Amino acid sequence: MSGYGKAFTRMREEASEAWQDYTHHAFVEGMKDGTLPQAAFLHYLQQDHLFLTHFARAWALAVVKSQTHAEMLAAVGTVTALVCEEMQLHIGICEAAGIPRKQLFATKERAETLAYTRFVLEAGYSGDLLDLLAALAPCVMGYGEIGARLAQQAGSQVYADWINTYGGDAYQELCRTVGEMLEAALIHRLGPEYETSPRWDRLCQTFRTATELEVNFWQMGLTP
Repeated sequence: MSGYGKAFTRMREEASEAWQDYTHHAFVEGMKDGTLPQAAFLHYLQQDHLFLTHFARAWALAVVKSQTHAEMLAAVGTVTALVCEEMQLHIGICEAAGIPRKQLFATKERAETLAYTRFVLEAGYSGDLLDLLAALAPCVMGYGEIGARLAQQAGSQVYADWINTYGGDAYQELCRTVGEMLEAALIHRLGPEYETSPRWDRLCQTFRTATELEVNFWQMGLTP
């Protein structure tokens, strides 16, 4: 989606095959038409709550890695959205389905969750903000793209809460903010011709790997 910024669009193009597998995975299409089994959805939500816990920590790390006030503001805003909105969505849906908070917070971490979250955190620990954003962007913007598409195409209301959250105005604005942050961070560190930098290919590889890990995460959701 070009609406999320030039840098994101170019990274997305470089990972086009994996991106298609991610954003049109059978899990996603099952949410669209309502055929996804509730057990699979709830299994995914419990793992995704764990994922979001680590994801919030990664965005908090983005504050540490920031070099400008604008970068810090964007990172803090994303942490707030994760903790106060996305994680609350998961808690609310699980409670409504009979999964209390205590059980949700005691969920055992699957290998797919572990692999993805530690990949993102390691990108931040060992690299700079660009490395971290390249690992974070597929989740943020991918969910935005999926949510926007499903909001238009969904033929069922079974997963309306999830779809409306990620397809809604607030989350779409968050995606645009992160896209602007990524673009500005690249220009600030590498210059306006950042695609000619020796670092560009490595950043695109990080983006692609994170996208592949998203595919694995959806697949994990189908195998409770």
